[in-house]
Amino acid sequence: MLAEVMNYRRVPGAHDRCDNSECQACASVHLPKIISAVRNNMPVTFVLPAFPGKSPNPEKVLGPLPDYAEQLALEFLGRLGQRIKKYYSPGIKIILCSDGRVFSDLVGMKESNVTAYQSELSVLKDKLSLADIETFNLDDFYGELSFNQMRDELMKRYGSSLDFLKHKVRNGAGDQATADEQDAHRMYCGITRFLFEDSLHSGQTKSRSAIQKESRLKSYEVIRRSNAWSDLIAERFPEAVRLSIHPQTCGAAKLGIRLVGNESWMTPWHGVAVETKNGPVLLKRSEAEALGAELIYSSDGRPSHYKMGGVL
Repeated sequence: MLAEVMNYRRVPGAHDRCDNSECQACASVHLPKIISAVRNNMPVTFVLPAFPGKSPNPEKVLGPLPDYAEQLALEFLGRLGQRIKKYYSPGIKIILCSDGRVFSDLVGMKESNVTAYQSELSVLKDKLSLADIETFNLDDFYGELSFNQMRDELMKRYGSSLDFLKHKVRNGAGDQATADEQDAHRMYCGITRFLFEDSLHSGQTKSRSAIQKESRLKSYEVIRRSNAWSDLIAERFPEAVRLSIHPQTCGAAKLGIRLVGNESWMTPWHGVAVETKNGPVLLKRSEAEALGAELIYSSDGRPSHYKMGGVL
């Protein structure tokens, strides 16, 4: 079962790739939770903090709602569950912990768009009959509070020190860095890049250097909130195996997982799905259009994805 999931791991690079999908260093972290569920003949629970909401950059995505890119990711998770059910009948349960509300104010996502995305994601999941996939978000935990109050309460209870995080990120770039520090530095660089790209689009008036500086500062707070959300999830779902959209090193507490094809860092909410002769890929919207891809609409008339002729 675990080997099936590990076939789709997202890892930092070739030098960190395990020899095979049965790496004992990776498996040993997660096997106790799997064994516990199997002994009780219960579905094995996985949690995946992901599907926050579409990027606010119109040059990367088609709009604020889930589209064919999200559908591909959900279908992949559904197929994964069905394959596992063939040799373990209780199967697995995957809880998608949508984290858009956690940091929407930092990344430029409108609260109304986060709400609409979460709602449409549930509709899409039901439309695809994915009964083994559930959703959970900050609204479910702090539903009676305003959005700002939700985030304040999250950080009061689960937030860690900013200075401690900066220390880890700085150390992560050094030769003597621990695996935890390397992960912190890698995540900081990745989040900074995403924030920079999301802010760099036609219509904005700031200089590239100003956007870069702002992105570096915001990145620390995004990571602090992401870590706080992760701790809330761990407390809420202590029996669950932890998945992540971010690359994870061998033996880490979480398993990095790819959701669409062989993409490395691209996610459905930071790009668009493009049908090619070799299967679907994820690209930025501007990249798909530069290649001359044809825009395809869904049955309800919304932009859905792109289709290539013969270039890819």
